[in-house]
Amino acid sequence: MPLSNRRTLTQYLIEQRRRFPQASGELNALLLDVATACKAIARSVAFGALGDPAVQQIAQAGSVNVQGEVQKPLDVISHEIFVRTTEWSGNLAGQASEEAEQVRQIPPGYARGKYLLAFDPLDGSSNIDVNVSVGSIFSILRAPGPDRDCTEADFLQPGTQQVAAGYAIYGPSTMLVLTVGDGVVGFTLDPNLGDFKLTHPEIRVPADTQEFAINTSNKRFWEPPIQRYVDECLAGKSGVRGKDFNMRWIASLVAEAHRILMRGGVFMYPRDTKDPAKPGRLRLLYEANPIGFVVEQAGGRASTGRQAVLGVTPSSLHQRIGLVFGSRHEVERIERYHQELVPSEAPAPLFAPRSLFRN
Repeated sequence: MPLSNRRTLTQYLIEQRRRFPQASGELNALLLDVATACKAIARSVAFGALGDPAVQQIAQAGSVNVQGEVQKPLDVISHEIFVRTTEWSGNLAGQASEEAEQVRQIPPGYARGKYLLAFDPLDGSSNIDVNVSVGSIFSILRAPGPDRDCTEADFLQPGTQQVAAGYAIYGPSTMLVLTVGDGVVGFTLDPNLGDFKLTHPEIRVPADTQEFAINTSNKRFWEPPIQRYVDECLAGKSGVRGKDFNMRWIASLVAEAHRILMRGGVFMYPRDTKDPAKPGRLRLLYEANPIGFVVEQAGGRASTGRQAVLGVTPSSLHQRIGLVFGSRHEVERIERYHQELVPSEAPAPLFAPRSLFRN
């Protein structure tokens, strides 16, 4: 309703800016551009099998992106929507997308700003055909230098350097989940007014959980710490954990992250031996870092299994990495298992293996 007391995204961002009188307003403007892009993508996704006429005119399916993945029409249109909606307003120095091999420069004639935008325009697009929730993920960084073409090296900043991040999820309702480094808030799209309204003012991830998500078909490729953790969960009350766990797997990073933010859980897409050339399956810059930033701002933890994912300095634009995130105590347990010696892999010691960590 127009007279609702719920704040809009614009009102929320204005309130945040008032806390920093020196702020120029460029970040607010950029976030509003991102929100506009997400609204447009939500509209295209909502057409489903009917096909949005705009998609039919612009998108060409069947091409292969830089990731070696066959693009769907909505992958193409979502990328174009993000690019066109955010490049013109003078807030960006450059863009990086999952669907583009190289950094995209701001076109001549457009003013350049002080931020960099990295994004996955349509995460989980393989689920479109079966009508499962998909989403968009974005990360905002500061550009190292003004008034010049940006380079790939400009984007290779650890996740701790993000100034804002979030995602939109296109499900039964469209939601935008956002952090500007001061907690996590969620907005739901009001289809009557076209505004994002604040519906989740303080999202927190419970520290404990009895729910985990992993693709168990890859079990034969897992490293021992992950096998140990999952086996303990599956053992339930009769095992060392002394409680039963539920397992979930959607194969959509946004949908998995959203479920965990709403009710807790732990998600694992760890490094494995399925493809030794790839140290993980998820992309560091525009998947692991923004989701990790959101999760940690909500009180959870995001890790590679060996270290905090936000502390990893990227080595390339499309670098892949293993990712574990969710309820803090479970992620810390998984990190502990990676730190402990695995008897079957370690040489026989003079004394029994010991650890600084205990259950």
